[in-house]
Formats: sequence, C-alpha cells, structure tokens
Amino acid sequence: MGITYAEIELISSDDVALHRRGYIPEDQIKSMKVKALVDNGASLLMITESIKNQLNLLKIDEQQAELADGSVMDVEVVGPVEIRFENRKAIVSAMVIPGEVEVLLGAIPMQAMDVLIDIKQERLIVNPKSPDIARMFLK
Repeated sequence: MGITYAEIELISSDDVALHRRGYIPEDQIKSMKVKALVDNGASLLMITESIKNQLNLLKIDEQQAELADGSVMDVEVVGPVEIRFENRKAIVSAMVIPGEVEVLLGAIPMQAMDVLIDIKQERLIVNPKSPDIARMFLK
C-alpha cells in the first residue's frame, strides 16, 4: 500500500461566520491550500502551529495524541476549521502538533466529507456512490 496525498483547503470557520453576518468582507476570510497526508488510520485533522496562527484558530480544548511511533503527547485542539476538497466540505476541530510536520487528514474529516482513498491510484476521491453531494449515514 502506498502513501496518499491530497491538496485541501483550510478555512477559518469563524471568519466564514463573521462574513455571513456582514462583519467582514469575503476577501478577509483567512484560508490556505495545503498538501495533506491522507491516513484513514488516523482520527482527526492534524495541523502545524504556523497553520493555526495563519488562520487565527482559537484553542478549544487539550487532548492527548498517540503518534505513529507509540509515543503520547499533549496537544492543543483548535477550531473550528472548514476543510474543502473538490465539491466537499466539512467543519472540524484540528490537533496542533509542534514543529514543521505534514498536515494529516484523518478518518473523521474524511467521513464528514464522504471521500475515499483510491488505493490503486494513491489519491483521494469523492465517493463515487454519491458524486454530487456528501452522503451521511444516520443509522
């Protein structure tokens, strides 16, 4: 099995809400495109401190995160952050990992966007069973 990356857009959901309410113009919504490692074995979205600062994301919690090497660290949880990929979007929290590490897109935001890993082509794709709009299961 190979390694899959995808270009995603990260947007300050607080800025989107302020724009919707007429407090800031659309061109002041903080956003950025990043290359993310896609890993359905990971849980959440993981970002760096510099991304948190660029999007001005606020701390909402602290949690412990177990890394791939088995070590455990305390991390800051920030948000809300909107993730966009192709015709999909989701609003999630993100864990902030110190240092310049790769952005990691985990299973929870992937499920929220209804996207899948195409293992053969090593790319992230919109679920072919619901190409036009994300489908969530409520059962």
